[in-house]
Amino acid sequence: MLLIPAIDLKDGQCVRLKQGVMDDATVFSDDPVKVALHWRDQGARRLHLVDLNGAFAGKPKNLPVIRDILAEVGDDMPVQLGGGIRDLETIEAYLDMGLKYVIIGTAAVKNPGFLHDACDAFPGQVIVGLDAKDGMVAIDGWAKVTNHNVVEMARRFQDYGVASVIYTDIGRDGMMNGVNIDATVRLAQALTIPVIASGGLTNLDDVRGLCAVEAEGIEGAITGRAIYEGSIQFAEAQSLADELSAD
Repeated sequence: MLLIPAIDLKDGQCVRLKQGVMDDATVFSDDPVKVALHWRDQGARRLHLVDLNGAFAGKPKNLPVIRDILAEVGDDMPVQLGGGIRDLETIEAYLDMGLKYVIIGTAAVKNPGFLHDACDAFPGQVIVGLDAKDGMVAIDGWAKVTNHNVVEMARRFQDYGVASVIYTDIGRDGMMNGVNIDATVRLAQALTIPVIASGGLTNLDDVRGLCAVEAEGIEGAITGRAIYEGSIQFAEAQSLADELSAD
């Protein structure tokens, strides 16, 4: 079970949002490179980046700091990134920079052909991010809930060749009230590719709960606010996950 620290980038700073609201951002650091090095030194084996400005602009907006993070830690662990990825040229540029995985979210839902082309062009390096509320896919920074069922859409994208699915329960994200394990398990059971849980990881009980269902196909969990506010000590949590996964 991988615990994956999140670094959300807004105006070159490391922030966390509550339920995706850009105006409700808490700044945790104005040096995201230092933050990335910290999580590496704490034993992280993968890093999750989000270009928040890029997600809203539809194109990369934090390139200098992303490039610096990759230069510092890209050789030490895989880095995945989402936000503002709308064309194959952007994907190629990021992968050339040292990124291991690109995450396509809203663009996958609005333009499935683009996701299909990306999977064909960059096999094994495309992750789809599906955000859902009450089982229905949400897009555009969670502003719009579609009529697409998240399980059906994930199955379709699995057929395209995505490497894994990041599943976010948007009712839980940034709210520190626990992972929606039941919904994550339902999605994982419907797929043959791994699912990465996101949204709501709060304490070691959540880690235990996820490890208990790891065999259903849950590869890891992205953690943000909890590791910044201290309700989870990252190194301790990853150590616990390793111990439980070995059992």
